[in-house]
Amino acid sequence: MLQMLRHFLAILSLPFMVIVVIPILILSRTGFLTSVSIASFIVGFGFIALGLALMVHTLSLFVTVGEGTLAPWMPTQKLVVRGIYRHVRNPMISGVLCVLLGEVRLFTSYPLLLWLLFFLLLNMIYIPFFEEPGLEKRFGDDYKLYKENVPRWLPRLTAWTPPFDQP
Repeated sequence: MLQMLRHFLAILSLPFMVIVVIPILILSRTGFLTSVSIASFIVGFGFIALGLALMVHTLSLFVTVGEGTLAPWMPTQKLVVRGIYRHVRNPMISGVLCVLLGEVRLFTSYPLLLWLLFFLLLNMIYIPFFEEPGLEKRFGDDYKLYKENVPRWLPRLTAWTPPFDQP
């Protein structure tokens, strides 16, 4: 029960804020184009669905394999190199970016596009300069090898198989 509460709080405080609360605040202040074409609707919801699927898959791997949450204050206890993580190192961020891109398309909102670009820039700074050094310190050579073989942003076409044990 406590673990479920931790995951709920991590989701509420991080991705929910980025993909729901902040976009609602932006749209409420700036407005959006109300007449959305069918194409915009389909493309927007397609990106949102893809992003949510990536996020759910990532969260399930954090729980089942990593034994932790997505929150930096309650990190995974084990290095996760399963599922989508065998193709790309940051699928949660990719999922969030897909949702934001879908919202930009769905609401035809340039302020939301600026939010997406700002969020991307933040992660382009935070991940290599703060998150990855911490992961190297926690997981050592296994993470360094993983980092050498799996790209940060753009997925590999074939899954990388780690030479170390992965439950």
